[in-house]
Amino acid sequence: MPRQITAYSNPLIKRVRDLRDKRHRREARQFLAEGLRILTEARDTGRLPRLLFFAEASAAHPLVRALIWDVEAAGFEAIETTPDILSKLSGKDNPQAVVGVFDEFDLELDELDRSASGIWLVAERLRDPGNLGTILRTGDAVGAGGLILVGECVDPFSVEAVRASMGALFTVPVVRAEWAAFLAWLRTGPGQLVGLSLDTEHDYRAARYAAPTFLLTGNEAQGMPADYAAACDLLVKIPMLGRADSLNAAVATAVMAYEVLAQQRG
Repeated sequence: MPRQITAYSNPLIKRVRDLRDKRHRREARQFLAEGLRILTEARDTGRLPRLLFFAEASAAHPLVRALIWDVEAAGFEAIETTPDILSKLSGKDNPQAVVGVFDEFDLELDELDRSASGIWLVAERLRDPGNLGTILRTGDAVGAGGLILVGECVDPFSVEAVRASMGALFTVPVVRAEWAAFLAWLRTGPGQLVGLSLDTEHDYRAARYAAPTFLLTGNEAQGMPADYAAACDLLVKIPMLGRADSLNAAVATAVMAYEVLAQQRG
């Protein structure tokens, strides 16, 4: 039976609210996810929150009831609270019906099976959580094997990135690695490293992509360093026919991913 918490001063509310801060997430190795769609996606992949917060008004929804039952059956805790406290936890004036606290679950490079997919996404020093979430959604859409975050990237478990991923954080494996470690791992097996660059004459549609293809997108503002570009097996560019000199990093990744998918599908 879910317990009730209605006081802002409750220490559990403070602890969960602190997970919006990167330092507290790292210490706890936990993160927040909000919204019925995202938490249902998580459950469908076998991941349940250790803590599930919901408001009385949403408890009658069949998906919320199912989440409560599954969380409690797994030995975790469901907590009924107020819309104001849900808003405090999520940081939104109009909070979602449910908020969950999950254990972090990113992987190591050696845990990846590169034969699992013909497309892999690699992002270098990605800074914007919206871009990260959108790239995860693209990875889910094209059936990518995973997303490898190289260097000092935005935290994939931040509230903003989880929200932007619309549940794809739970369906697309995520690995964080330094460049040298990633490159060493990549060269131990098959894999074509394709970089998106403006400093090349190779049109992205004229190139040929060998599975597994690892698509490398550079930092939003600076692009990828010269030594990273030199390590790529192929550099390609997406033509700019208007006044814009480049595409948003997440958009460029999606354009490239669908071209690779189209080729690999025949």
